[in-house]
Amino acid sequence: MKAEYDFSHGEQGKFYDSKAATFHYPVYLEPDVDNFLTKIAEEKNIDLSILVNELLRNNIKIIQSIQ
Repeated sequence: MKAEYDFSHGEQGKFYDSKAATFHYPVYLEPDVDNFLTKIAEEKNIDLSILVNELLRNNIKIIQSIQ
């Protein structure tokens, strides 16, 4: 590596299109929730993220049905 790099002629965002970018934010589960859901996911032989998404979709449907 060089001791110093010259970025004075660099273009910010040249290789990045923020309009087309999709961000996936991590969701951190509390230990008790994680343990409970992990056990269910293992019993159903599915990935934890699939189970959590199913549960959230069902909650969204319930919320929308009462609005």
